[in-house]
Amino acid sequence: MTNLVLFGPPGAGKGTQAEVLKQKYNLVHISTGDVFRYNIKNETELGTLAKSYIDKGQLVPDEVTINMLNAEVDKNAEAKGFIFDGFPRTEAQADSLAKLLESKGAMVSAMVALEVDDEVLVQRLLERGKTSGRPDDADEKVIRNRIKVYYDETAILKNYYQKQDKYFGVDGVGGIDEITERLSSVIDKL
Repeated sequence: MTNLVLFGPPGAGKGTQAEVLKQKYNLVHISTGDVFRYNIKNETELGTLAKSYIDKGQLVPDEVTINMLNAEVDKNAEAKGFIFDGFPRTEAQADSLAKLLESKGAMVSAMVALEVDDEVLVQRLLERGKTSGRPDDADEKVIRNRIKVYYDETAILKNYYQKQDKYFGVDGVGGIDEITERLSSVIDKL
């Protein structure tokens, strides 16, 4: 089973690459944001619980998030593996994900991070903002803050996975096919 933690700053191309890799390797893409939206929209027990925290402006506790991810993994029990996108964000979450996968006889195969220069990210996001309708893609100050938050949060996880020899940084600049090729050369060696 191939289980990837896909990382990269906002605008690095995670969503695009996750779609390509999902098809190429027959993996299930689990985007934490999508899982939250689905559970909240469908008013599942976990969605209602998560919404109660979000409505108070609080972070959803790791336990609730892990339970949602567990439900997604269970829904796809026949999968050849998963691409985790947007999770983990902290060492505690990485430990929780490891335990979840271990309980299913699996593990995280690798953390693959798309590395893109900040100025390229800002331009990509401003460009995306013209068509995405997302207000957080239209304001350069907000974009730069999102990038800073990403680096502040993920530096810890980079070290976490490096200690396990599971961290792989991949150049995220170039054509979609070029980047997929770079990612594939890492995944094919796992």
